[in-house]
Amino acid sequence: MTPNPALPTKLSCLFVHQNFPGQFKFLAPTLAANPANRIMALAMKGARPRPEGPIKYCEYSLSRGSTPGVHPWVGDLETKVVRAEAALAAAVKLRATGFNPDVIIAHPGWGDSLFLKEVWPKARLGMYCEFFYHARGADVGFDPEFEQSGIEMACRLRLKNLNQEMHIAQAHAGLSPTQWQRSTYPEPFRSSISVIHDGIDTARLHPNAQATLQLPDGGSLSRADEVITFVNRNLEPYRGYHIFMRALPEILRRHPKARVVIVGAEKTGYGAKAPDGKTWKQIFLHEVSAELDLSRIHFVGNIPYPQFVSLLQVSTVHVYLTYPFVLSWSLMEAMSCGCAIVASDTAPLKEMITDGQTGLLTDFFDIRALADKVCKLLADPEQRTRLGHAAREFVASRHDLRRHCLPRQLEWVTKLAA
Repeated sequence: MTPNPALPTKLSCLFVHQNFPGQFKFLAPTLAANPANRIMALAMKGARPRPEGPIKYCEYSLSRGSTPGVHPWVGDLETKVVRAEAALAAAVKLRATGFNPDVIIAHPGWGDSLFLKEVWPKARLGMYCEFFYHARGADVGFDPEFEQSGIEMACRLRLKNLNQEMHIAQAHAGLSPTQWQRSTYPEPFRSSISVIHDGIDTARLHPNAQATLQLPDGGSLSRADEVITFVNRNLEPYRGYHIFMRALPEILRRHPKARVVIVGAEKTGYGAKAPDGKTWKQIFLHEVSAELDLSRIHFVGNIPYPQFVSLLQVSTVHVYLTYPFVLSWSLMEAMSCGCAIVASDTAPLKEMITDGQTGLLTDFFDIRALADKVCKLLADPEQRTRLGHAAREFVASRHDLRRHCLPRQLEWVTKLAA
């Protein structure tokens, strides 16, 4: 058993995340476990249930919406200012109760934390640096099928970054989960960003030869089955759903016993909404449905976390595709479970997957190559075992929650407060 990391003491800390705990789901409770610390969270009311415990909540509600007819380039910024105004009002009331944080640790993505230094000017602001937008070299313009580039998009992104730039002007330090995500931020602030992953609970996420997965139709899958897994929060092009679906006819033709389990909602999380009131799931399933035996494909939506762990544990081959964008937790959780992975050769995956060592990389757009590599792994149990073992060892040796990430996060908080 790894000992608990040393906890900062006598710390007053405010976490800010619209959908708390978000990326702070391990750090915040660990700090709150020390009774000498006073830990609070500022979040939107009703975003999710608030568990009982030492973390106290300050919630805010929006008093207005976006302005009808506002210039479309500034709509995103106005939405963030509306949230920031509501969070500001809640913070003023919180200050009146006597709460004065030493540090504010905020995910700035929704704007909530934009004005908090006006309430607590002496507090030190730590900023979670998930992604800084660029008109070239990242997600925008990457996929020619969904063209988003051009001068107008570049202007929109410049305005979209204003919220983060205003945070950067106030922040004392940053925290990014990967080197590539850190690299998207401009200097000189980039040099003040520490790269520490949110952490993977490798003790919970481990291989399990006896695992079973219950399916919505009443059936079940186990390690004895040939199972291809694909996990997104939302099924959409940003995470390669269209590429994966187009590869399935060939994969299932060559492996007639294979089953496919697809996790993800039908919402839009990143990028543009699907046209004509449809969902991306519907569009790309319809595109290939005539070539598929749909009884072998299981769309399970978003599933409870214990079921998600079982899914990874029964996986024969796990596919993860993404634009050059934020890295999903699910990729590293799959690695921790010892999955044999086929992934897109895109940043920031290259930090986690070394081709032929911890998984197989393939060109994001090469549908035939994706099918070939999945089929190759399905037919090669020795390679699957080797890749899966190496993937788990990589995560355990570098990104284990308790041995590596959490101690480093606590050290980061201690330095931020100093």
